[in-house]
Amino acid sequence: MKVINIKEIKESLDIERAVSLQEEGFNLYSKGKVTVPPVGYMNFSEDVGEVHLKYGWIEGDDVFVVKIAGAFYQNLKKHGLASVQGIILVFDAKTGQTRAILQDEGYLTNIRTAIAGLVAAKYLAPKEVTGIGILGTGVQARLQAELLKLHTNCRTLWVCGRDQNKIKKYIHDMTAAGFNVSSVQSTSELCKNCNLLVTTTSAKQPLIDAKDVQLGTHITAVGADAPGKQELDPGIFRLADICAVDSKSQCLDHGETYHPYQAGILTPQNLVELGDVISDVKLQRQSKEQITIADLTGISVQDIQIAKSVLFS
Repeated sequence: MKVINIKEIKESLDIERAVSLQEEGFNLYSKGKVTVPPVGYMNFSEDVGEVHLKYGWIEGDDVFVVKIAGAFYQNLKKHGLASVQGIILVFDAKTGQTRAILQDEGYLTNIRTAIAGLVAAKYLAPKEVTGIGILGTGVQARLQAELLKLHTNCRTLWVCGRDQNKIKKYIHDMTAAGFNVSSVQSTSELCKNCNLLVTTTSAKQPLIDAKDVQLGTHITAVGADAPGKQELDPGIFRLADICAVDSKSQCLDHGETYHPYQAGILTPQNLVELGDVISDVKLQRQSKEQITIADLTGISVQDIQIAKSVLFS
């Protein structure tokens, strides 16, 4: 059994190979080749955090994976720790023996989530990105922008957040990463300046209004990954030409898509899975005027593939 620490994980991870494996994983999931049991949750008080348990197996693989990952919102402020914590366990699919423990401290969850945003943009975002808008100032707000470098040459970045100190730190960090960064006071301004938006908050009420979304905009929503969360006005889904999800069943249960589904704005037939978008050009963006959405709740095949990208590099 291997025990791989966070330093070794970061040194061995090849991002471009990880992106390729993630695309393959989404494709296999949408073809029904992945066993994905329901997600397990433990929710603590609102100012503490939450834990997710995700696990699965790809048909024919030699390994299966169990991941425990949590978000603890006061970690940095109170304990000097990263807010996301976790571990990935890799087992032999024939014997059940433990093959590896990846002590990633939530790093691989963050990376595979950011890669999903990249993949969504690759197939759904406008060919010419004029401005990248990030809602939030945390880890995903950084990683989503960083990974988008692999898709677009656009380095014009706009950020919208609540905490001015965090906004200043974000601007400093992302300027160092090669972006021309500006902040806005409202999501209305964010929508006005950007045609690729990424929402990364833990909000429980809509932050982006349908009336503010411009023609030709792509939105990647990653914040609503648990029951009760919401970042988008459900009316945006009425405007969208393409509503993509990582998993229909999961997004209808607790993703951003849950809210317009409950409101009768869309049905499961209005949704396409990201794996199908990847494999079928007809499901991808067809014109610069289209409004597209990708609702990403995070599915276990992503954890399987990111673990394999570390173990079998």
